[in-house]
Amino acid sequence: MDPLKRFHNEDWHTPEGKLIREFVFGINDGLVSTVGFVAGVTGALVNTKIVLMSGMAEIVAGTISMFFGAYLATKSQNEFYQKEIKREKREITENPNQEIEEIYELYQDKGFTKEEIDPIVKRLMADKKVLLNFMVQDELGISLEYYEKPLKIASYTGLSFLAGGIPPLIPYFFIKNSLIAIIISVMLSVLVLIFTGIAKAKVTKTDGLRSSAEMVLIGGAAAAAGFICGRLISLI
Repeated sequence: MDPLKRFHNEDWHTPEGKLIREFVFGINDGLVSTVGFVAGVTGALVNTKIVLMSGMAEIVAGTISMFFGAYLATKSQNEFYQKEIKREKREITENPNQEIEEIYELYQDKGFTKEEIDPIVKRLMADKKVLLNFMVQDELGISLEYYEKPLKIASYTGLSFLAGGIPPLIPYFFIKNSLIAIIISVMLSVLVLIFTGIAKAKVTKTDGLRSSAEMVLIGGAAAAAGFICGRLISLI
């Protein structure tokens, strides 16, 4: 097999691999916010049906919020980068001498001498497209073709939040005893965090045990904070 083809087929070089951020964020946020909310409400409400309905309302509202929040954030980021790319194009056309100075500064910061930079400057200034691509990558840290699909990112984030929010509520569909329900809810939440950590480790090629422990510790701390807030509110 062609090594270049194999390299580009690896998981972390695919567009799906980049979505690990939205997956982990959505799952963790959905699960933590729901289990924290349910745990807090359970302390104030004996009726598990009311807890269930309240939890479902929280999940729906959270999913919608996450969807539109991710959509607007991604769209805004695209607009910002496109504006910066256009600004860079204008600077290359209107003030090429400034671009030359910036190239020298960039390479001098990396330890290159003036003699080593001279041929690089000559090559970059000979092709405006190459120059634009170089400046965009070094100044903005993106490619010239940078664009993230807002709808795709929003859908992935929203659905991940929904998937993370459902497990903590499952016991309340079948168990009437609120204490038992919340115990099982917490156990299910821990399992989901563990499997999420394993999935993250598989994509990022890191240690699965460490990744799972990190998810459980951080998610558990956030859920505990939600529980405490819920209990305090219920007391008030």
